[in-house]
Amino acid sequence: MNSKSIRRLRAADKTFDKQLEQLLAWEAVANKEVEDTVAEILQQVRSRGDAAVIEYTNRFDRREIAQAEEFALGPEVLVEALGRIGAEERDALEVAAQRVREYHEHQRQESWRYTEADGTVLGQQITPMERVGIYVPGGKASYPSSVLMNAIPAKVAGVDSVMMVVPAPEGELNDLVLAAAAIAGVDRLYTIGGAQAVAALAYGTETIPAVDKIVGPGNIFVATAKRAVFGHVAIDMIAGPSEILVICDGVTEPDWIAMDLLSQAEHDEQAQSILLCPDEEFIDAVEVSLQRLLAELPRAHIAAKSLADRAALIQVDSLEQALEISNRIAPEHLEVSVAEPELLLPKIRNAGAIFLGRYTAEALGDYCAGPNHVLPTSGTARFSSPLGVYDFQKRSSIIYCSPEGADKLGRVAMTLARGEGLEAHARSAAFRVKR
Repeated sequence: MNSKSIRRLRAADKTFDKQLEQLLAWEAVANKEVEDTVAEILQQVRSRGDAAVIEYTNRFDRREIAQAEEFALGPEVLVEALGRIGAEERDALEVAAQRVREYHEHQRQESWRYTEADGTVLGQQITPMERVGIYVPGGKASYPSSVLMNAIPAKVAGVDSVMMVVPAPEGELNDLVLAAAAIAGVDRLYTIGGAQAVAALAYGTETIPAVDKIVGPGNIFVATAKRAVFGHVAIDMIAGPSEILVICDGVTEPDWIAMDLLSQAEHDEQAQSILLCPDEEFIDAVEVSLQRLLAELPRAHIAAKSLADRAALIQVDSLEQALEISNRIAPEHLEVSVAEPELLLPKIRNAGAIFLGRYTAEALGDYCAGPNHVLPTSGTARFSSPLGVYDFQKRSSIIYCSPEGADKLGRVAMTLARGEGLEAHARSAAFRVKR
């Protein structure tokens, strides 16, 4: 990466709005071939069940499964993996899991009701979903944090059965992922992935029961499959590339800010890292730090591409203007690295997760701070929220009329129903009205 590789913008420029729009432009790859392939896989799994899952798993993951029992792992396998990992890794997983669990316990909603003067009772009953499926990338990849962040909120919500699918290319499984599943309380695990795993969770097979909701990240085939089964089952979101936006007053150590930006850039080439700062000299210092620190990273080639294609160092007139731009971007991760961050907090409307202060690195939120790292991307923080316990709970309205309530409400309902031309509705209410 040379000194001109990172885009520099000024909010004061007349063309800034257009430049920002171009910077943020990202669309999921619209690939007709992928959509057709996924549609065929979904249809085959829906009609042929385990046989289709085995066929696609053997083809795409280079395996030799003969029967479904071979991809269904019992809880003893997870416990064995927990025993194989190092003590330091196990301690880290358990600390992270406990923090995630404690945070999400604050989100649990309870049923409620109230009684009106005439005795009519109104309320809401909160119930957990029965079965949830979590998708976790597998093979050589190791994402135990993804297991914790998806499974623990479901368990806190009271979901009866949390089922996990994880691909095992050439039969390879990661002990950290399996250990995380044991710690998180995953009930069943299947070593399958791709669109066939999404189809199995959505429609059910002879071995895999259908779930109510599918959560967790995956590649374009997984994302396309999740989009296709939405409506038959619930899904968490269709996630775009990871993002970080840092608002800095120019006083934080430049190396800290540079490494925070790099922590997102190393995810993948489409990840986006943006700095908003009123201090031009500080922006210069951060760019120098980026150049130097990038060279030290094992994934430097990925981070360099991300910085060159999608990053920006933006000079603003003030922190107030930075907040306006941040709300427009609606970032997945927002760091507020200023002297008094809580003064700015009330003005932040759109962000998946907000990291306040100079010492709060976004990476802490990825692993062990407690809040969920499954967050809205690509501007969807304007209307979406982090994954949480509430995503695994359902709400049912409660209406329990007293005779007096049925009389009073019935007269209102009769009038409105006849205004809509629905006579059966009106008469149904009228039967309960006092004569």
